[in-house]
Amino acid sequence: MTTYVISVPGTFTAGIEADTRTRLARALRPADPHGTRMGSAEDLDALSVNEDNTFTLRLTVDADTGPHAEEEARRLADSALRDAGLDERSAPLGPAVITGIDSEIR
Repeated sequence: MTTYVISVPGTFTAGIEADTRTRLARALRPADPHGTRMGSAEDLDALSVNEDNTFTLRLTVDADTGPHAEEEARRLADSALRDAGLDERSAPLGPAVITGIDSEIR
């Protein structure tokens, strides 16, 4: 099994309130990339929000293949957004992309 860091872009169509952002960050915590050598070295946050309400979720996923990792990251992202009270209309996601591979977790 390999550990992948996957980036999933999206847009908050109506902005995001501070409490919703906090709930989303909490829901993403189990997949936080800081647990990998790359995530720690590059200080990758699980959630980055830009001024134009676009965002990037960076998730750590263990999978056998890249496509499986992307699929799992998308599932985790959808679940975290739902846990924060968001849906595909209020926070549509773009395609998941592998942004790093780290086979050794600290």
